[in-house]
Amino acid sequence: MFVTLGCAAENLVQAALAHGLVGAAGFDAAADLVRVTLAPALAATSPLFRAIASRQCTRGDYDGQPLSGDDLKLLERAGTSDGVRLLLLTDRPAMERVLEHVVQGNTAQLADPAFVSELKSWIRFNGSDAVRTRDGLFSVSSGSPAIPAWLGELAFGRFFTAKGENEKIARQVRNSAGIAVFVAEAADKAHWVEVGRAYERFALQATALGVRNAFLNQPVEVAAVRSTFATTLGLTGRRPDLVVRFGRGPTLPRSLRRPVEAVMV
Repeated sequence: MFVTLGCAAENLVQAALAHGLVGAAGFDAAADLVRVTLAPALAATSPLFRAIASRQCTRGDYDGQPLSGDDLKLLERAGTSDGVRLLLLTDRPAMERVLEHVVQGNTAQLADPAFVSELKSWIRFNGSDAVRTRDGLFSVSSGSPAIPAWLGELAFGRFFTAKGENEKIARQVRNSAGIAVFVAEAADKAHWVEVGRAYERFALQATALGVRNAFLNQPVEVAAVRSTFATTLGLTGRRPDLVVRFGRGPTLPRSLRRPVEAVMV
């Protein structure tokens, strides 16, 4: 939740400058919230601001081609801050080691009936349901066909298996240009917010470069896998917070979201 708040705060800071306001965001521990202060400034638009409306997680296949050194430097710069370290893994042996832990985490999650039930409730199998709810994951956004909800629920129970999903994950890791791992200096709310801000800058910079990204957070979400995953990355004593694959690929249809007026308190 706090990573997500960090993403929103970073978008606000990027957009504020384009409208003549400089923003400073941080976690207010006393109030248990993210606070953004704004002050007048000279308006300036950046590639990151222009990418906000286009940014998306693209869960399909990528083209398998490496990124240039210049592109990787821009991504690393965007995703790094005083409190957040970014590991960019582009050599295939390192990516395969990450894949092993992603598969372990994914297998554990798909063996948990509560996890699978929640995941299914979040999928919108067709355009009508996506428009009606304006939330969730539109199945077409992951490269699946649009089908009636009753058929989707039936097919999900029959064909959504750990074996099939692990095979898809392996293919998609291997056709990615690299994997990004975000690591905070501490496991607390303030640093989780900073991880969200760092990821959002990374994602906006990627979008500006025509690079896609999608999460592979299974080895972070499954506690039994997280510690060995951290050790594999040389992060003993640190907690990896986000795992993201990236590369160039096609734009897929978007999952719909509610208008901002509907979610403001």
